[in-house]
Amino acid sequence: MAVEQLVDSSIDENTITIFSKSWCPYCKASKGLFQREFPDVPTKIFELDQMEEGAEIQAYLAKKTGQRTVPNIFVNKEHIGGNDDTQAAFKSGKLTTLVAA
Repeated sequence: MAVEQLVDSSIDENTITIFSKSWCPYCKASKGLFQREFPDVPTKIFELDQMEEGAEIQAYLAKKTGQRTVPNIFVNKEHIGGNDDTQAAFKSGKLTTLVAA
């Protein structure tokens, strides 16, 4: 499966999609938020540092979203951004609304 198809189909088919790196503290903070606040919502997590095509996925995400860093988070097909954006969206209530949409 091509990298683009993998990324796009995962975003389309999952309520929450997180592109992460296993060692990244910002990724851990975002994943922790979703696990705590939305434990029953289907979440697909890609640990890019543990995938053969991780660098290509990250390059495609940069082209798709303009964001070159992880975590790179999508909720109900909408690009949220990284950890700071996700935490801010949660504090404002936007994240809860998007998850419930």
